[in-house]
Amino acid sequence: MRVTDARAAAIVRLRAAGCVFAEEEAEVLSGAATSADHLAALVERRAAGEPLEQVVGHADFCGVRVRLRPGVFVPRVRSELLVRLGAAAVRPGDVVVDLCCGSGALGLAVHHRIPGIVLHAADVDPVAVACARDNLPGHAVHQGDLFGALPPELRGRVTLLLANVPYVATRHLPFLPAEARDHEPRTALDGGDDGLAVFRAVTAGAAGWLAPGGLLISEITEAQTAAALAAARGNGLTPTVTTDDDLDARAIVSRQPLT
Repeated sequence: MRVTDARAAAIVRLRAAGCVFAEEEAEVLSGAATSADHLAALVERRAAGEPLEQVVGHADFCGVRVRLRPGVFVPRVRSELLVRLGAAAVRPGDVVVDLCCGSGALGLAVHHRIPGIVLHAADVDPVAVACARDNLPGHAVHQGDLFGALPPELRGRVTLLLANVPYVATRHLPFLPAEARDHEPRTALDGGDDGLAVFRAVTAGAAGWLAPGGLLISEITEAQTAAALAAARGNGLTPTVTTDDDLDARAIVSRQPLT
């Protein structure tokens, strides 16, 4: 089958599967395929509901190309707000930790903007850790549960703690798009009863790891704002909330006291 014919067939198949942007997705899949047969196999994966980024093995995020594996959380456009806020707060030589890192996309994007940072990343999921190591060669990527994954020598030295923790309330998981519900790990999505269980755990431990004046930056929803602010304040941090309507994003930025 000729390439043009294979691409046309891909569009038809994707439309039949309900892909709204069938033409654009067929173009992306064609660019990743090595043959007509390979393209057909990729199209079938996409038609079955697998996220496009997992199918082609990468996502373009915040100016960098992030390698992805099946079963790894796909970075969202709205998380660009965390990168922008984080990059503005660090200088070369500062220690940055990407906690709950997934693919390592946030750390990678901040390092792209501020190349001289000392970057560490960590996740509890071994598949995510392997993916993050693909994206962060030369940087330390640790496996373990939250701060338990980090080397003790980082205590009190972290200038920026990016923690894009899971923040979907458990009862809302069935209402997520099938792409997320069926193809991304529950550990990257499930935030407990009100979506803030992991965030609370991070704020409870952050003070022991942040340097004086260091920042913890996380994503939250509008409905979670009051509870998230209370959690940060209750653990000795000074929080503010920043929003970006264009990205439909909301971030809580919590600062460690200088003394």
